[in-house]
Amino acid sequence: MSEPLFRDPGMPVADRVRDLLSRMTLTEKVGQVNQRMYGWDAYERTGSDHRLTDAFRKEVAAGDGMGALYGLQRADPWSGVTAETGIGAADGARVSDAVQRHVVENTRLGIPVLLVEEMPHGLQALDGTVLPVNLSVGATWNPGLYEEAVALAAAQLRARGGHVALVSALDLVRDPRWGRAEECFGEDPHLAARFTEALVRGVQGPAGEAIAPDRAAVVLKHFAGQGATVGGRNSAATELGERELREIHLVAALAGVRAGAAGLMAAYNEFDGVPCVANRRLLTGILREEWGFDGLVMADGLAIDRLVRMAGDPVAAGALALRAGTDLSLWDDCYPRLAEAVGRGLVEETALDTAVGRVLALKFRLGLFERPYTGTRELDPGRLERLERLSERVARESVTLLEHDGTTLPLTVGRGGTVAVIGPNADSVPHQIGDYTAPQRPGTGAGVLAGVRAAAPAGTGVVYARGCGLVGRDLSGVPEAVAVAASADAVVLVLGGSSARESGTRFDANGAAVVAAGNPVEMTCGEGVDLAELGLPEGQSALLDAVTATGTPVVVVLVQGRPHALPDLTGRAAAVLSAWYPGPWGGRALADVLFGAAEPQGRLPVSVPRSAAHLPVFYNGKDHGYRGYVDQPATARHPFGHGLSYTTVVYDAPRLSRAVAGADSFGPDGGDAPLRCVVRVSNTGGRPVRETVQLYVRRVSGGTTWPRVRELRDFARVELAAGESTEVAFTVDARTLASFTQEGRWAVEPGEFAIGTGRSSAHTGETRLTVTAAPGPR
Repeated sequence: MSEPLFRDPGMPVADRVRDLLSRMTLTEKVGQVNQRMYGWDAYERTGSDHRLTDAFRKEVAAGDGMGALYGLQRADPWSGVTAETGIGAADGARVSDAVQRHVVENTRLGIPVLLVEEMPHGLQALDGTVLPVNLSVGATWNPGLYEEAVALAAAQLRARGGHVALVSALDLVRDPRWGRAEECFGEDPHLAARFTEALVRGVQGPAGEAIAPDRAAVVLKHFAGQGATVGGRNSAATELGERELREIHLVAALAGVRAGAAGLMAAYNEFDGVPCVANRRLLTGILREEWGFDGLVMADGLAIDRLVRMAGDPVAAGALALRAGTDLSLWDDCYPRLAEAVGRGLVEETALDTAVGRVLALKFRLGLFERPYTGTRELDPGRLERLERLSERVARESVTLLEHDGTTLPLTVGRGGTVAVIGPNADSVPHQIGDYTAPQRPGTGAGVLAGVRAAAPAGTGVVYARGCGLVGRDLSGVPEAVAVAASADAVVLVLGGSSARESGTRFDANGAAVVAAGNPVEMTCGEGVDLAELGLPEGQSALLDAVTATGTPVVVVLVQGRPHALPDLTGRAAAVLSAWYPGPWGGRALADVLFGAAEPQGRLPVSVPRSAAHLPVFYNGKDHGYRGYVDQPATARHPFGHGLSYTTVVYDAPRLSRAVAGADSFGPDGGDAPLRCVVRVSNTGGRPVRETVQLYVRRVSGGTTWPRVRELRDFARVELAAGESTEVAFTVDARTLASFTQEGRWAVEPGEFAIGTGRSSAHTGETRLTVTAAPGPR
């Protein structure tokens, strides 16, 4: 390193960026916007040690530096990294520092590299602590709990030398056939926005220029509309209008930007005919000019290469993405050729300077110029244990009771009684941890069978039969399962899916799984695993029919990454619970709920369809007055927000502090007294409850387009002892009532609104509010 860096930490980041940019060559600038290499190709295992590869050294030399290195510590079947060849917790910081030291000491300016890791639900690395998937997190309706968990996950990432966490947050489950449904917080923009805010606060810490050494920069995925692809097919096009984009798919992104997210990842899908990674209106017009975002925009894996067909060649494709506002590449062959694009006049060097400046600014914010190395900074064992407890707590709070006969749960099998645990998901930790997870060390976590055995009262027998495979139609194990069920006092039947990546799985170039019909791999969900049908596989359906026919009380447990469409189980199953993918310790969490050590607290973050032919089924669609289908109800099997408890909760009618308000009172100069909606909630049963009180808004008249049926606008979680009542108050403000108008702005328009409170989107009591065009009271 022949030239000293400007290191004065007292100067504003913008000044430090300008100083460094002024000394960079075109080659160095291009190097800073590239994240071309897979991190696992940067090292190789040599006995008990690791060495940097020649390929890594060559990549650093090519750009006289490196903007970012993706997935240094990633381990899974796609990367091919195993427990034997990868980087464990004991070696993470040391290998990261070796990478950083080579970059700093072998380039002219010594600019540190960003080490980027996947953290979709915990750090995706060997010995990384796995959290329940986002769909499970969404079912908790508890953003504060999630914030606490991801703060520790970020600390784990930083302790191992990582700097940037890639986290799915912005996609919505608008079609549950999509294999990446598990990565979403749910189908609703308000719910997703609250969790996205919590994610940013937890990972990055308090808002400000600097990001602390035990926090990480977060890049939110995916911007925007990826959950609305046609047919629920991964990376397909979307057919979104402006209002649908604004009111549904940009809400969480705006919340994340306002919370201070360091970066966003452009989605694969196109919007209005232009792929997001090349969509200047989206990445510059909306994101930067309207919202004032000054952070980093990263491409998704190989997304820029997909522009070649549109642009004509790799050089033009890179220029197209850079002009649109994409700052940092991911694995593509286009951004390494940006110097050619500048030379050909396809893009101005000033556009490159802008992108480089954003990359450098993040490195300054992370303190990498002052502290490029992690050293021996380790996650305190106490914090690691706390993170594992939080993972289990999230799992416990996400368990959602969908149906119940009112008597079977909690299980009360006495001494000498027997509980049968049956099903392909009953004894498999890999099936309950979701996609984007590293191989787990032997003994990590507990499946449902282990959880039931540990939680069952003394003297209770626990027997097991798998019954069938997760996929396929082999019914040879069904007779044994029926015999076990018939001789038991209660059955816990564990069905559902799996996103576990197995060694035999094939993958696309960007890591998406390729699972063909008839493939023996037991992967029914995850990136690339989109389904046309949402029912259970044939073997599981036959097992369900056979076990429920025994007459023994059956509790169906669904371990799943998307809502499955089940038949009506009224009179057949005593109870139905959804555990989503609850993480390694989900078996213990579920057993606590089954035996009553914990109350079921989860609420559905998605609507559960009756069949795939029933789609779309999201609750907040447009109301055009249609009657639905002739052959089945148009309503969901279970509505968004639904979740039963072991007690009974009664809601009084909601009350507004006033029934008429002027539209101007919801502006920045509104009246002194905020409008409030109050509802009394009573626990009329014999057990305590943590109730999630939900506030919905429905436009009755007025406005400029067809209104949505109803929209979630707020929620509150309250704890009630048996027989206890409380009043829950919500503020009704502009955020509650505003919609995106035909004039292209957010506003509260005059008209009549129904303000509803209740336990789900389908069970609310309502009161009416009239918003007038005339000035409101002052």
